[in-house]
Amino acid sequence: MLSSLVYRLLRCLCGLLTVLVRSDLSKDVELLVLRHENQVLRRQLGVRPRWGHADRLWLAALSRLIHRRRWAEAFPVTPATILRWHRHLVARKWTFTDRRRPGRPCTHRPAKALIVRMARENPTWGHRRIQGELARLGYNIAASTVWEILHAADIEPAPRQAGPTWRQFLTAQAHAIIACDFLVVETIMLKRLYVLIFIEHGTRKLHLAGVTAHPTGAWTVQQARNLVMDLGDRIAGLRFVIHDRDPLFTSAFRELFTAEGLRIVTTLPGRRG
Repeated sequence: MLSSLVYRLLRCLCGLLTVLVRSDLSKDVELLVLRHENQVLRRQLGVRPRWGHADRLWLAALSRLIHRRRWAEAFPVTPATILRWHRHLVARKWTFTDRRRPGRPCTHRPAKALIVRMARENPTWGHRRIQGELARLGYNIAASTVWEILHAADIEPAPRQAGPTWRQFLTAQAHAIIACDFLVVETIMLKRLYVLIFIEHGTRKLHLAGVTAHPTGAWTVQQARNLVMDLGDRIAGLRFVIHDRDPLFTSAFRELFTAEGLRIVTTLPGRRG
């Protein structure tokens, strides 16, 4: 299967090189003939062609060389079909069916019951306090797991009597909040790119900080420094910076915003606004 795919791609590449060295007039005439022939075959056959993996990969790769507005004229499939092929390639890349291994063992039912009982009998305990008490009893459970168990049981994992909930905080302070996170984008050749974005909660204005294939802590700090310069005096109206616990958000990244008078708020695993 792989050798056949490579062979067909090499043939297509050789054909592409042959076309590149020909005159523009000859190529334009051939394109008109092929388009007309394609339309005639469509009318006579009346069925949709079946595309193999090599055909899909080849058409998807060629789509990068033509403006998207001309896809409908140049390709025998719609732009939505080409984009769907790309989504399927990305999904197949990240299945990892050949590398799947059993994950960490699930938490036993008695341990879950003990966590729920501790939270109900001690309403002032947060999920980290419960984790510490479990460790004393010989249960080595992560704090995030404790939080998930309490969340599934509809129990607040931390005392909320003295302050607002997370949703109330986001609603009340939306005008003063800017959040950041990394997005992942897959190119046509399935190369992963990381996109750092910032969003102002009050105005929903999105800032594209940068795109890179190899993000580092120093790169993240530089993009944040550029953002601060772009905001200028507007940063005085912000009070909070929200981000997750990604190690790319280093101490230097946090110090850059704290120097501007902003407070860092890190989200817990699984937290949703």
